[in-house]
Amino acid sequence: MKATNIKKVLIVDDDIDSLSQLSLYMKQMGFDVITAESQKEGEELINQHKPDLAIFDLMMDNKDSGFILSYKLKKKYPDVPVIIATAVSSETGILFELNTEEEKKWIKADLYLEKGIRYDQLKEHIQKLLKI
Repeated sequence: MKATNIKKVLIVDDDIDSLSQLSLYMKQMGFDVITAESQKEGEELINQHKPDLAIFDLMMDNKDSGFILSYKLKKKYPDVPVIIATAVSSETGILFELNTEEEKKWIKADLYLEKGIRYDQLKEHIQKLLKI
């Protein structure tokens, strides 16, 4: 990629291990990565930067932090794809899906992924969302 074409990814996750692993992987894919460890930090970064893609953990400061960040990002930058990545289903048994327009309207994310996804699968999803 040319330096001017480097896409910026915002990652917000309060699990430092997940955050650093995902950040490292995204950098290896050639992305410029900005990170935050809380909903509050994520909101500040949304106000300072327009990312090309955002990946939010669901449960951080609040049980719905990822949804709140997604809503705020989409309100400011409706064209930026958002991925919600979480382990909530394995922890609680609650499933979130984005199959209907109503679910997409409510959740405000473009993709919902369970944590533990293989990076090759994540790369495919990202390439589809960014059309690269």
